[in-house]
Amino acid sequence: MLADLKLREERSSMPVPVGISNRHMHLKKEDFVALFGYDQMNVHKDLKQPGQFACKEVVTVEGPKGAIKDVRVLGPFRPASQVEVSLADTRRLGVEPPVRDSGKLDNTPGIKLTGPKGSVTIPGGVIIAKRHIHFHTKEAERYKVKDGQEVRVLCGKGTDKETIFERVLCRVSDKFALELHLDTDEANAAGLKNYDPAYIV
Repeated sequence: MLADLKLREERSSMPVPVGISNRHMHLKKEDFVALFGYDQMNVHKDLKQPGQFACKEVVTVEGPKGAIKDVRVLGPFRPASQVEVSLADTRRLGVEPPVRDSGKLDNTPGIKLTGPKGSVTIPGGVIIAKRHIHFHTKEAERYKVKDGQEVRVLCGKGTDKETIFERVLCRVSDKFALELHLDTDEANAAGLKNYDPAYIV
């Protein structure tokens, strides 16, 4: 019990920066070529996670009920194409994807993607990304968390929008940088912006 209290006290002084994840997609090379007519992604800006970047390329996502234009592609290429949207987006598109960790695409709905050179209908890959924290291996040791562990996270501490998010997945790798990823629905509900502090509780 005392150890738990000590750990909570330690974590309360170790903020985790918030990173708000807008709707986006990851593409396999074949789909990218079909959409854009070339095979080289063009970097718009680097992201906080090492080796990850936002591309200049954007795509229209078309569902049974509606479409969303200018959905940004993130690089580098992935083994399978994946579209990450918020719950609000799913209602606009007319799809019902599950909440999933990135890359876990079994039994997920497909959707039509349209680029400047063509269209692709992916058979699956639409998800609502599970809220998660990226930890570098050394940061995971400092916060005393393990890969795959779920934690509770306090956001908006001391504000009128103070919110606790349950079941936040911890993802640990020596290729990660410390960052809490929330989608736009979650961030707006808690009144958050990028780099705001969050705390494991």
